[in-house]
Amino acid sequence: MFSQATLIIGGETRIKGSEGVLELTDPATDEVLAALPKAGLAEVKEATEASLQGFIEWSAVSPYDRSKVLRRAAHLMRARTEEVVRCLTLEQGKPLAQSRLEWAGSADLLDWFAEEGRRSYGRIIAGRIAEADLRVQRKPVGPVAALAPWNFPAWGMMQKIAPALAAGCSVVAKPSEVTPVTAWHIAMCLLDAGLPPRAISVLWGSSSTISEALIKSSEIRKVSLTGSTRVGRIVAAMAGEHLKKVTMELGGHAPVIIAADADMSKLVPLAAQWKFRNAGQVCVSPTRFLVEDAVYDEFVDGLGAAAAKITVGHGLEEETLMGPLCTRNQRNVISAMVADARAKGARVVAGGDAIGNTGNFHSPTVVAEANSNLLAMNDEPFGPLALVARMSSIDEALAEANRMPVGLASFAFTSNMHTAAKISRTARAGMLGINHFSLGLPETPFGGILDSGFGSEGGIEGLEAYTSPFLVSSLA
Repeated sequence: MFSQATLIIGGETRIKGSEGVLELTDPATDEVLAALPKAGLAEVKEATEASLQGFIEWSAVSPYDRSKVLRRAAHLMRARTEEVVRCLTLEQGKPLAQSRLEWAGSADLLDWFAEEGRRSYGRIIAGRIAEADLRVQRKPVGPVAALAPWNFPAWGMMQKIAPALAAGCSVVAKPSEVTPVTAWHIAMCLLDAGLPPRAISVLWGSSSTISEALIKSSEIRKVSLTGSTRVGRIVAAMAGEHLKKVTMELGGHAPVIIAADADMSKLVPLAAQWKFRNAGQVCVSPTRFLVEDAVYDEFVDGLGAAAAKITVGHGLEEETLMGPLCTRNQRNVISAMVADARAKGARVVAGGDAIGNTGNFHSPTVVAEANSNLLAMNDEPFGPLALVARMSSIDEALAEANRMPVGLASFAFTSNMHTAAKISRTARAGMLGINHFSLGLPETPFGGILDSGFGSEGGIEGLEAYTSPFLVSSLA
């Protein structure tokens, strides 16, 4: 399963890398899954040079025929589901059921952009004189560096690859060195579907070394990153220095405003499901539950009880509802946040501790009486930690929701249309879910404001991000 994974440079497999070997480990058992070739600067140079030729070839293919290739690749992805989702679970940790959903959703992304790429419209502008003809076309921006995260190794990478290829760009994909093999499977589906070999490369190794080299490469014309705000600042500054177009999907700290009239019978199970999905390692995971006083105790008791019932285990075990965190460091960060909350007087309602000495397991944790002094209320808890704060009013909840300098996702639960409208007007975020938590769809823009980045992935906005306007002005 893992031994066949190799670096891909201009469509060609490489069983050796200039930087030696990368050991891939199972986050549930700490066992070594594979020793993979590790790329370095030599491979980056080859891949970027190939990407320029790949761009020339692929952009010359009509949108109609590009769509056929991408749809064939989506079909191959679905046919290979069971092999890949087992790999995804082993390298990332999430339960098999969640891996299946992620892989299926990634195929849907490819399908959607395959079709949308056929409809990348331009426009005609009325000239100032009768003889003038003014046309605007959308042209692919050029070779793309796709820097994807470890929490969703299929979806996060496909959010970049699908619109880039649909627009006519070539791609050098750099998955996280923690979860590289899922991206390899995506590339193999594309190549087997007929994508020109030099239109895709997949490199993994030292994240900072490879990312910096890609950004500085003269062949790369756009950089798309999903990562933390800290890393985003570094990448954006570097890309700006080299005048590269960028899309940045960065950190969040999603507030959930819960009005006194919210339906608790529906909200509590939804909150538990979505908070502890992928062990809370989701950029739009609900984190700060801001609850009106009248329903506060009911919500705390309900969420704590639901969290205590979640089965934690290896993702390959069918009964598992939550797997390990992807890295040991991430588990340690969550443990430190819980310790800080306890020290500052917050109440741990459920969980609160790491589990065992093997793997990166942490219990699903609910902390009540959270306030703005807690570390976890100010730094995104990228893990299975739910923070519940008591609010005296919707206005107080809105003030807390907007206190942070990040603005990715936000959520609200209410049965009052006026309350919903007020929150819609006031929330500072790129996305708002009212009475539900599901925001990521192929056809909708996904992105944030403020320190959560800029630009969108998904929707027509995601496709346009890989194109540049081209004006043709002519006189008869």
